[in-house]
Amino acid sequence: MEIYIKNGWYREKLTLFANEIQLVGEDPDRTVISFGDGANFSGANGEMLGTFRSYTLYMNARRALLENLSVKNTAGNGDIAGQAVAVYTDSSLARFEHVNITSRQDTLFLAPLPDQPRIPDSFKGPGEQMPRRPCMDYFRDCRVEGDVDFIFGGAEAAFENCEIVSANRGKSINGYVTAACTPLDQTYGFLFYRCRLDSDCAPGTVYLGRPWREHAAAAFLNCKIGSHITERGWADWEGRPQDRTAVRFEEFGNRGSGAAVSARAPWVHLLTRKEAARRINRIHEIDRLTLQSHRNRPENF
Repeated sequence: MEIYIKNGWYREKLTLFANEIQLVGEDPDRTVISFGDGANFSGANGEMLGTFRSYTLYMNARRALLENLSVKNTAGNGDIAGQAVAVYTDSSLARFEHVNITSRQDTLFLAPLPDQPRIPDSFKGPGEQMPRRPCMDYFRDCRVEGDVDFIFGGAEAAFENCEIVSANRGKSINGYVTAACTPLDQTYGFLFYRCRLDSDCAPGTVYLGRPWREHAAAAFLNCKIGSHITERGWADWEGRPQDRTAVRFEEFGNRGSGAAVSARAPWVHLLTRKEAARRINRIHEIDRLTLQSHRNRPENF
């Protein structure tokens, strides 16, 4: 399935199932797919949508490509709308280049889901009954914006040269960048490399992440980290401090006013140069694997 999109603002909720999916816009700032569903909103049957039916774009494919466009969920403040997913990708190999992904709470979901929900029926959505297959995602020169747990899921995902923007809720805790549910048998979770973490939040009010499940994995490598990131860096999942014993939260070579590691949580791993090199090599491999899957794509439309 190849869809080439001219500049414009398209108010649509897209659910795409195909072996191959390619969505290619003209301009990342002027080709916009937007919708405004939130978890606390009612669906057609009067039932609340929940997180995983709130998406603007859902993709299930063996290979998926998004390029030169924006995907937005405009539901707004999570205190009212609840979770509001902009992109939900459940694809074996997915690649994003020059894509802006914007919402507030739970902006970007990178499947697979955990095996079981902690809250009954909270996984309702297109992926609820899908097999929990491994998924690999690569983001280059993208912008992802949100506040609470706004990059979450169980995929192996690499973010290279991306802008990661924390929206301001005006609270003492403004949010968490990541909430991974990495499977135990998966070596890496979310890998951020040469990214920029920006915000207009007050200093020290945002965490790099918290574990959605006990084996959560996320690493920030050679990133520029703003002052909005708290000195502790990482948080427990609310009410589950026991999860910290198995998490794999890692940092190496970051810079900026929020990058100091002297007061980081004691269960965070500060990588050696050799360990960091292995993760950077894996990022390059994810880049290569997702690029190879789309080499036959037409260059123009």
